[in-house]
Amino acid sequence: SDLQVLQAQLDTLRQGQENILSSCSFTEQALDHGSETEVLLVKKQMSERLSELAGREFPERPHENAQVDYVVETEGVRKSILNLGVLLTTSAIAHKTVATGEGLRHAVVGQAASLTITTKDKDGELVRSGSACLRAEVAAPDGTATDHEVLDNKNGTYEVVYTPRHEGDHLLSIHLYGQPIRGSPFRVKAVKASDVPPSPDDVKRRVKSPSSGHIRQKAVRRPSSMYSSGKKKENPIEDELIFRVGTRGREKGEFTNLQGISTSSSGRIVVADSNNQCVQIFSNEGQFRLRFGVRGRSPGQLQRPTGVTVDLNGDIIIADYDNRWVSIFSPEGKFKTKIGAGRLMGPKGVAVDRNGHIIVVDNKACCVFIFQSNGKLVTKFGSRGTSERQFAGTLDGPHFVAVNNKNEIVVTDFHNHSVKVYSADGEFLFKFGSHGEGNGQFNAPTGVAVDSNGNIIVADWGNSRIQVFDSSGSFLSYINTTADPLYGPQGLALTSDGHVVVADSGNHCFKAYRYLQ
Repeated sequence: SDLQVLQAQLDTLRQGQENILSSCSFTEQALDHGSETEVLLVKKQMSERLSELAGREFPERPHENAQVDYVVETEGVRKSILNLGVLLTTSAIAHKTVATGEGLRHAVVGQAASLTITTKDKDGELVRSGSACLRAEVAAPDGTATDHEVLDNKNGTYEVVYTPRHEGDHLLSIHLYGQPIRGSPFRVKAVKASDVPPSPDDVKRRVKSPSSGHIRQKAVRRPSSMYSSGKKKENPIEDELIFRVGTRGREKGEFTNLQGISTSSSGRIVVADSNNQCVQIFSNEGQFRLRFGVRGRSPGQLQRPTGVTVDLNGDIIIADYDNRWVSIFSPEGKFKTKIGAGRLMGPKGVAVDRNGHIIVVDNKACCVFIFQSNGKLVTKFGSRGTSERQFAGTLDGPHFVAVNNKNEIVVTDFHNHSVKVYSADGEFLFKFGSHGEGNGQFNAPTGVAVDSNGNIIVADWGNSRIQVFDSSGSFLSYINTTADPLYGPQGLALTSDGHVVVADSGNHCFKAYRYLQ
């Protein structure tokens, strides 16, 4: 059966490779030999096919682990010579298995530190049975390594307890069938008991221990959350998730490629459901309230809604990428007017500043427009390029935008892997970020929001994580999304009750997270 699974996986990869090669050669032929008219005729078909292939996830690692253990049971000999033992195997896969708990980061010399290992299968689903072969090793600063017992909870989770004898950085390695689990090895800092600040019991109770485990979320001491999880969850992984809403589909509360997300002071969450050509509205608790939008190219219709924001009157402002304009609807979803027609090439992110100006990121033209609410152009800035004042993009450029309490404009520059901050009238102030997976680095940033303290929250699309920066762009922390990982997050906003909501477009849902404010 292992062979059949691997053969089917190989066939899928070969078929995928064939599709990619044929699409690429078809595209190259059309571009090299076709007339302008022919290229335009096949443009939609080509771009849809290429986009679909680019977005498809292929299995890169074997779906089967190669482990089958034989355990001799001499007790069974008395019962039956046939029952010499049992075959033990598990569907647990090392690179999907995660570890959580304070013991992954911090420990106190002479005191027991603990962590939980949660085994997962090839699809990232929790494995519900035990018996996996796990090994935990702690290397002290002097290089001496000690193996520690792994306690099997028999439900797919395992506990490791260790007591550091020396202060300093320890290396904690966890292997499943000889393969390192996700994020292993972990760097643990052990301090002397006298260095641990005393904290009153009530604070200890309220502070939820930050957990780790997501491969992108390297050990970072995050500010303590003032929320506690309340009831004990069946899933031992802790993260900041409050709720998720939606699955793939076309009905109310279902999405196909949701993009922008916004919130209102009246406690609403507004979502641009891009491929369903509509807008859906929910309460701050995730209850469905309203859906509006008719597909089409006339004023009041939606062709490809991407960015969305809510102005001070509660009107809903929607960037329509394919109609090349911005539509304004009443809070009830009644069309009022459109702006930017004839000027915009591909609007994506939208925001409203304190003067009621509508700020539009033109993703295709690599620039930012500022309009009055009646549609009159105030100014535009930015161009295509890699300098600090420009936005990168061979196909598209900047994505989303937010405004801070000083009326400064914060823009995510997708292909330059950075966030750029401008004055209210478009003067470049500073930028932060570079390409990579480390703290403060990005792999194509998308959604952005700014809180009342000026902290900047950024959706890191290619790294599937959310990062938090201070107002000057210094990295503060991650929002922990370990237990239910993001997949290509897009728009991001802050609710009126102080949580972060993010459009998890690859999972066709949106999620609300506790946010360390």
